[in-house]
Formats: sequence, structure tokens, C-alpha cells
Amino acid sequence: MSDEPRCTPVRGNQGQDPDIRARAAEPQVREWRPGYRLDLASVLAPLRRGRGDPTWVSAGDGAAIWRTGTTPDGHASLRLRRRTDGTVVAQAWGPGAAWSLDGLPALLGADDRPEEFVAHHPLVADAHRRMPGLRFGSTRRVWDQLMPAVLEQKVTGTEARRSWRELCYRFGDRAPGPAPEGMRMPPTPAQIRAVPDWEWHRAGVDNARRRAIIACAAVAHRLEKAAELGGSEGRELLRKVPGIGVWTAAEVAQRAWGDADAVSFGDFHIPTVVGWALLGHPIDDAEMMELLAPYKPQRQRAVRYVESSGFRRPRFGPRFSPRDYRAM
Repeated sequence: MSDEPRCTPVRGNQGQDPDIRARAAEPQVREWRPGYRLDLASVLAPLRRGRGDPTWVSAGDGAAIWRTGTTPDGHASLRLRRRTDGTVVAQAWGPGAAWSLDGLPALLGADDRPEEFVAHHPLVADAHRRMPGLRFGSTRRVWDQLMPAVLEQKVTGTEARRSWRELCYRFGDRAPGPAPEGMRMPPTPAQIRAVPDWEWHRAGVDNARRRAIIACAAVAHRLEKAAELGGSEGRELLRKVPGIGVWTAAEVAQRAWGDADAVSFGDFHIPTVVGWALLGHPIDDAEMMELLAPYKPQRQRAVRYVESSGFRRPRFGPRFSPRDYRAM
């Protein structure tokens, strides 16, 4: 039985040059063995936008992970698997294959510095000790992380993931190479700017998020500079676009350049979780900023340890219900 994963598209056009697969039948290959303990699935997990993400597929036994992404040279599909000796074998297809393979170490957290982290709370220290493989990877691409981050603004995860799926299926190209059935590329800035108003409505995207995404698409080539700048400078560049605030810039920074200090201030859940975990009561953003100050310049790593520790805050009310903009 083949170990190749499968996913089934819910709908949509095929939306690509039919010669892409023919041009990229043979993969480019790179083998790389990290000099640190690597948890492949954990490092890549933040790039996945829900279980039905058409830009990401993993085999049922975890033997291989597929992801698609844009590059300066064009589309690319990437297949990753880890051998028992720790070597990561990467295969890439499409015009951006070489660029993707060049960035393999960064994608898997080679530029991260978890060894410089100092814990200031027993729960964080315990998580740090138990999860040596928790690292921040870097995709080196802003656009692919920016669009889904904007979709996640002020809505439930269910709503954002459905919008991402539908926009990818309808307007994203098919993945180059022998990618699992149904995989799609993230829509390019040009493709997004061509989406008619009613299709945004159909995908469940309100006017505020639509305007922000279109504004980003109009200057997407300039925003890629943020990944080169990194840190607070990169986040500030992203925030020059209307509709991009602290939260969205941080979400992009964590993934595009592995920013371990970019805390998602403004998040509905994070201050409550951090407060309950470290102080035993909920806190607001201002209090969380003060609480995390000793962890600078790795504040987001502390948050990630809290989130990964297994701690669960008390729940006192009903969950926030998703909205259906298509019914409005």
C-alpha cells in the first residue's frame, strides 16, 4: 500500500497552467541532518491552517509531510520525511524547488536559538525541559503567512480556516509535481486582486478583512522585505499597511522569519491562558506584557511553552459562535 497521502477538494476550478506538472515531473532533492534534536511535525505545525488546509497534507502515519508555497522563482511543492538516523530528506517540485531546498535548514529551525532561553517560572521551565525539539522555523516568505493571518482576524478559527480553504481551492493553482490530490498553492497577490466582491462574500470574508488582504496584495513585493529585516523592524514594516496591527504582524513574524519574541498581543485567548498558567487568574495584554518582560528577546517562546505544556484554563461560559457572512 502506498504511503502517499490523499485529500479531496471540496470544489473549485483547477486554476493553473496545465504544463506545470509536466515541467516538474522529476524532483530536486536535498538531504540534511540537523545538529540538534528535531521534532519535524512540531516545528512545521504552526504553518498548517487547520486539518483541511489544502496547502498542507501529512501521511496518516506521519511518514511524510507535504506543503506548498510561493517563492521568488515561482510555485513549489515540498515533501519532507525524516529517516531513523535523523536525516531529513526533502523533495521539491516546481519553478521554486531550488529556492525551497536552499531554505530547508531555516524552515526546520536551524536559525533558532532555544539554548539561549532562560525560564522564570516552574511551568515554563518544565515545558522547556520536556520539549527540547520546540523550535521556531522560518519560511522566508511573508505573503503566504500574511493572507491567512488576516483571515484569522477577529473571527473563530473555524471561520478563518473555511475561508482559507475556499479561496485556495477556487483561486489557487494546483500544486506542481506529484502532490497529493487536491493540494493547492496559496493564491498569489495577482490572483487575490482579481477576486470579485461576491466571491469574498461566498468565502465568508467580511469587508474589513477583504480590504486588508487586497491592500497587502497591492504591495506584497515590498512586504517581503520584512522577512529580511526581521525582528521589530520587520513587524513595523508590515504594520504600515492599513488593517495590519500588532497581532497580525506577530503571527506573520513567528512563521516567516521565526521571530521568537513576537507575541500576539490582542489575541482573545492568549492573555487568559498565560495568566491562569503562571498566576492562577486571567490577565489583560498590559499585564501579560509586564509578566513576559523577563523573557525578552524570547517572549513568544515562553508563550509557546505555556501553550504546549498541557495546561488547561478553567472554562466558565459558552464558546464564541462562528458567524456566516454569506447569510447577511
